Amino acid sequence: MEDFYFSRRFVLKALLAGTATSFIASSHALAASASCSDNIVRVAGIAAPDTMNPFATWASFWPTTFTYDVLVGVDAQRHPDRQGFAKEWSVDDKELTWTFKIWPGMKWSDGKPATAKDVAFTYEYLKKSVGTADELNVGWNNTSGMEQVQSIEVVDETTLRIITNKPTRWPVDNTIMIVPEHIWSSVSQADARGTFRNDPPLVGTGPMIVAEFQQGQFARLTPNTHFRKGQPEIAGLIFRFFPSADSIAQGLKSGDLDYGMNLTAAQWTDLSKDEAIVVGQGRTEARNYLAFNTASGKGAGSTKALQDEAFRDAVGYAIDQKTIAERAFRGHADPGVGLVMPAATNYYSELKDIKRHFDLEEAARRLDAAGYKDADGDGIREDRDGNKFQLELLTGTTSGTIETPLAAVQLVAGWLGQIGIPASVTQLDPGALDARTASPEQGGGNWDLLISGGWLTPSAPDLLVLGEADNTGNNSYWKSGEFEQLISEVKSTADIEKSKALVDKAVRLIYQDAPYIILAYPFMLDARRKDCFQGWGTADMFSMWSYFPFDRLKAI
Repeated sequence: MEDFYFSRRFVLKALLAGTATSFIASSHALAASASCSDNIVRVAGIAAPDTMNPFATWASFWPTTFTYDVLVGVDAQRHPDRQGFAKEWSVDDKELTWTFKIWPGMKWSDGKPATAKDVAFTYEYLKKSVGTADELNVGWNNTSGMEQVQSIEVVDETTLRIITNKPTRWPVDNTIMIVPEHIWSSVSQADARGTFRNDPPLVGTGPMIVAEFQQGQFARLTPNTHFRKGQPEIAGLIFRFFPSADSIAQGLKSGDLDYGMNLTAAQWTDLSKDEAIVVGQGRTEARNYLAFNTASGKGAGSTKALQDEAFRDAVGYAIDQKTIAERAFRGHADPGVGLVMPAATNYYSELKDIKRHFDLEEAARRLDAAGYKDADGDGIREDRDGNKFQLELLTGTTSGTIETPLAAVQLVAGWLGQIGIPASVTQLDPGALDARTASPEQGGGNWDLLISGGWLTPSAPDLLVLGEADNTGNNSYWKSGEFEQLISEVKSTADIEKSKALVDKAVRLIYQDAPYIILAYPFMLDARRKDCFQGWGTADMFSMWSYFPFDRLKAI
């Protein structure tokens, strides 16, 4: 890495075991200097971006969010000082016509004008792919919601108008990264979906521009000299990618990192005792779950019981979410209930009237009643075909999400064993986990249970993606016509009260059918050092939805 120096930030053998040689060789000049003197912020998280092309992968949010703005998005609606590509926005009384005012005089990092035309291009680029063989539905920038858009009009360079077919909050809730027309107009949808890697240096409107990317290792970013709020005062940013939080905690303690997220509870507690470090935590839109492989035919699991609602419901009584939150997450999580997490305050419900309770005897009774008995008394139940249960339980952490504690997996496996359903655990890295849990049509499936997590926006459609047919986020392969209808209606309303009622109905439906057992809503545990930079946030020292605070950090 450029200016990766040997004083406080020497190359840790433990931190870079097996990768230090290639890591250093791929970087620029290696210069020794005093602690903090290079003014480059070093951050890390559990991330595994495979490309800088947001149309081709979900894994590129870190670090492309530092380079590309969304039109409005989550942060701008929560914090008035964190607007994205649009400075202002409004909707008419019929909730059909949205008007966006783009920052006047804004430029791309290469100096060319950034205008409403670029927003229109980005959205039309996606919209025109809908229904084609090259539909852009496989990455962060995807066609979800485009069916609701009637027209996109560039009124002038700083004014964009979007007219929707029905009321919807998609125009402000979507998290599509706005890309420059003068770069992407020469890229076909087929290439954008597949082979185009969008190699650095990128061209964006955010404060930090991805200048170098080494898959599995790091991304190096440089300040955007044309950033609309003025060039950031830091000299650069290096985002390190790790498959687990161990190296992140080590880097914070040694001083090789300024900020780290995705920490485990044990690491967070340990770091909180260090006078040179500030720790933080906060509710997020993340949720950890136990998923059942409900597929039949291609990609199906080892037993048809996984396809049986009664079997899944019974297993739900063998899961103690309170214990998972208290013991596995050490109190840094809310116990799981339904699809909606407490951070999504508009839609959260404890489902008290239908909520399962932890009761191993009740779980056993329901399994017996459903025909899954231990006929020979050896402690292992048989399915309806007479085969003994021996399930494969996959686990791992996908890119950009909060690590699932192994203790949570061990608890679940232990409870399953106590009700006569043994499960062997297979732990996978992010890439392998994504491959195994991809749709059967894409080569995934042939597993039984999965403990993992997901993290999307608090918008109503995103809260329901776990049950949306053909959505890459549906890890259980579950399908329901009634649920699909509810999602369709959710996507076609901008009225918050109507949306609440629809979401509640959908959440109850999927809860009772139980393709997922929600285990916990984990908090984001992070930490930063005190010695090099100031300007971090307080309630959220590092935004989970934008580049905050890297547009305002300063050296101490």
